[in-house]
Amino acid sequence: MKKTILSISIALLLFSCDKKENTATDANTDKKFDAYKEYFVEGLWKLYPDWAANKGYHKYDSVLVIPNADFEKQVLEISKAQLDSLSKYDLESLSDNNKTDFYMMKNLLESSIFSINEIKSSEWDPSVYNVGGVFAEILNGNYDSLDNRLRNFNLKMNNIPAYYEAAKANIKNPTLEHTELAIAQNLGGISVFEVDLKTALEKSKLPQAEKEQIVAKAKLSVKAIQDYASWLQKLENKTPRSFRLGKELYAKKFDLDIQSGYSAEEIYQKAISQKKELHDKMFTLADKLWSKYLGNAPKPTDKLALIKQVIDKISLQHTTPEKFQSEIEKQIPELTAYVKEKDLLYIDPSKPLVVRKEPDYMAGVAGASISAPGPYDKNANTYYNVGSLSGWSKEESESYLREYNDYILQILNIHEAIPGHYTQLVYSNQSPSIIKAILGNGAMIEGWAVYTERMMLESGYKNSDEMWLMYYKWNLRTVCNTILDNSVHTRNMSKEEALNLLTKEAFQQTAEAEGKWRRVTLSQVQLCSYFTGYTEIYDFREELKKEQGEAFNLKKFHEKFLSYGSAPVKYIKELMLKDKK
Repeated sequence: MKKTILSISIALLLFSCDKKENTATDANTDKKFDAYKEYFVEGLWKLYPDWAANKGYHKYDSVLVIPNADFEKQVLEISKAQLDSLSKYDLESLSDNNKTDFYMMKNLLESSIFSINEIKSSEWDPSVYNVGGVFAEILNGNYDSLDNRLRNFNLKMNNIPAYYEAAKANIKNPTLEHTELAIAQNLGGISVFEVDLKTALEKSKLPQAEKEQIVAKAKLSVKAIQDYASWLQKLENKTPRSFRLGKELYAKKFDLDIQSGYSAEEIYQKAISQKKELHDKMFTLADKLWSKYLGNAPKPTDKLALIKQVIDKISLQHTTPEKFQSEIEKQIPELTAYVKEKDLLYIDPSKPLVVRKEPDYMAGVAGASISAPGPYDKNANTYYNVGSLSGWSKEESESYLREYNDYILQILNIHEAIPGHYTQLVYSNQSPSIIKAILGNGAMIEGWAVYTERMMLESGYKNSDEMWLMYYKWNLRTVCNTILDNSVHTRNMSKEEALNLLTKEAFQQTAEAEGKWRRVTLSQVQLCSYFTGYTEIYDFREELKKEQGEAFNLKKFHEKFLSYGSAPVKYIKELMLKDKK
């Protein structure tokens, strides 16, 4: 959604004003709203075919839309018209599930308007223009025959030159940071049109003439990408925009992106308080572990210094660069077995999880991530993307591996895979609400992954003082993500101050801290999603445990919570409490 601006005629869209109805007094409001949602989603996919493909809806795979100014105007007109359509429904006449869908649809439309009118990232973020990912997914997919996917690939390439010309026309005073990212990612994505495409063509049964046509068009596509990168490299940018969003825009973006019961400032203050609590818990454990790891060495008087020395010793226990990915692969079945043994929640064995090297077109922001299939492609692979350490210096690799030491690597796998992102997104795809599945709330998704880290340790997973100390360190990272993001974008935190927060107070390795600084300069608000969602989920669980006492069942809580799809936590909480009555 945020990365695609399209040029499709409004007249062709089912996203039309003709679908408006005054349903306030209609006895079948829910039925009519369900029908409206179908039109809404189909129109959404016509408007955003790349987003549709990402969710497993491949009807428009051959379409690459041109990011021109006309389309922004169309998006604004459509969004305003659909907000008007939504206003015709009597909210109180809708079912609880539809009421939540209503709020999520409304939030999407308001976010679209806010993004175009106020954020205006199409002008200052050149990295939003990148075709590598969507074309790679066509080649990597298994939803259709290879030949059909290659034909869509071929048709989609028709607009690549015009796509990048429109991008150049849109860009005004880009940030230096996003310009560098755009150059690196676009050049990295060229391999899709050279290496990946060549491999696919060798496997295909297309006629030779058609293969040659595709290869010729791919060369034009590569040239367009290279020209765009070259244009960015030569761009005279005397007044680059700051990557900082500013307090007012940040607060608005937080409300729209996170959809929390807390404001940006409230969650920031909670993070500040939580940081102190974690430091206290870590000191207690580090003090206890001191003699085990540092013998009779004198203890520092500074608590943070003492914690750091113990963590530094434990962090020496880590894998090698060559075994980093294989170690992750080995731990996945171990986590699955543990969740089953403890009966924490059901994990569907029929949904494949594939650990792979992070594709080049994704490189540059995070070292580990999940690429999950959408609700229309539920049986496709979920990919666990692992950053490669090839080409890193010995010092950089050592720093990175100390960060992802033997203890934290397990917590990372809980977060990304089982029972974190991978598991939650499988559940989300089973949600009866297509709206909740496609408009997934980032704070709920990230919050769940963070919640599972603590939940697993509370259940007894690899219980030891070392594991808990490292968990607190990892959780401190979540807390400091919020502090960092808010401070950088609204409080003018400098790089030096940021690195001090991350290395001195969050005990992160230099390589990790540098990477996080890069990430906060390239994104806004998203880093808050982890702590915000986690706080809301954990507090809600504890509230129910207190209320239900011995009747509380952890597995039932997890499965009920996940059954509502990737809706904002505040709405899931509302629905679960209502169902309980």
